[in-house]
Amino acid sequence: MAPRLKVFVTSDGLTDYVVAASSKPKALAAWGSHQDLFKTGLAHQTDDPALVKAATAQPGEVLRRAAGSRATLEKLKPAKAAKARPAGPSKAALKKVADAEAKLAAADAEQARELAELDARRAALQAKHAKARARLEAALAKARRAMGQPQA
Repeated sequence: MAPRLKVFVTSDGLTDYVVAASSKPKALAAWGSHQDLFKTGLAHQTDDPALVKAATAQPGEVLRRAAGSRATLEKLKPAKAAKARPAGPSKAALKKVADAEAKLAAADAEQARELAELDARRAALQAKHAKARARLEAALAKARRAMGQPQA
């Protein structure tokens, strides 16, 4: 013997959703709800003759109508499937990635060149400083000898 069908109703405020199912969990599954709408009071069983007649004619199918109206029930349209994406990236996306990689490589090369220039300039400045320091230390030592001070 087939299970006795009950008619359940819920609403999102704009649309009433009606389904004929054998139990509350099956009604929730038909609506695609992961929340117990019956526990929160957002869904209930109905005995409205018009709803019962329409829903039991199509058991398990979710029917809809404008909320609070007496309009005829329509079958809920299935959700649109997402457009299939191409298997791989497009040529434009590949070109964009290649261009970005080339710009990144050029920027890295420019930084390396500038760092090499800075290192050469630093070495030259250190050599210049060492030469000037040696000259000044010699002058200081000469001045101290002239005064008769011992070398430090």
